[in-house]
Amino acid sequence: MMATTHALAGVLVGMGALAVVPEAGPAVLLAGALGGAAPDLDLLWAHRRTLHFPVVFAAFAAVAAALAWAAPGTATVAAAAFSAAAALHAASDALGGGLELRPWEATSDRGVYDHVRRRWVAPRRWVRYDGAPEDFLLGLALALPAFAALDGPARWAVVGLVGVSGVYTAGRKAMVDGGERLVRRLPPRLLRLIPETLIEDLR
Repeated sequence: MMATTHALAGVLVGMGALAVVPEAGPAVLLAGALGGAAPDLDLLWAHRRTLHFPVVFAAFAAVAAALAWAAPGTATVAAAAFSAAAALHAASDALGGGLELRPWEATSDRGVYDHVRRRWVAPRRWVRYDGAPEDFLLGLALALPAFAALDGPARWAVVGLVGVSGVYTAGRKAMVDGGERLVRRLPPRLLRLIPETLIEDLR
């Protein structure tokens, strides 16, 4: 799924936390959104493995939630929202497509890495690939309650995430073809500046 879809799910996690501890403040919404998107920073390393911990994040989120319940405040509730959104991201990636360059071809058996069992969890492909039409619709469905409940900058941030999702969805497949053409034309000195994980499948 798209990072924006995960971020929108994180916003809902933050809203849920605020419903329980409203005095924690709007920073909890931002923490949820950041937690939802953060695992995808491992695109620069081993994607869905370096920063994706479906089991460990869930345990950490449970501990963070207990701390927030015992000592409610902006810091503890934000930490709980961040970790819960990150756990949701890591676990839900198993419901999407695999790690292949063209995930719509469904050739990869790697969905997300389970560090506890030390094995890859196979992709379920309920959302066929990041940027698929159903991915956009899922993000839109997640955005609607947030749009209805929030106002001001937070509401416009939700609109912005939906807009980015729409642009990415529209150009998803063309990006792969364009990336291949670009990589073939880049001189070696520039290729060395790009992380290997971003171009190894494009060569």
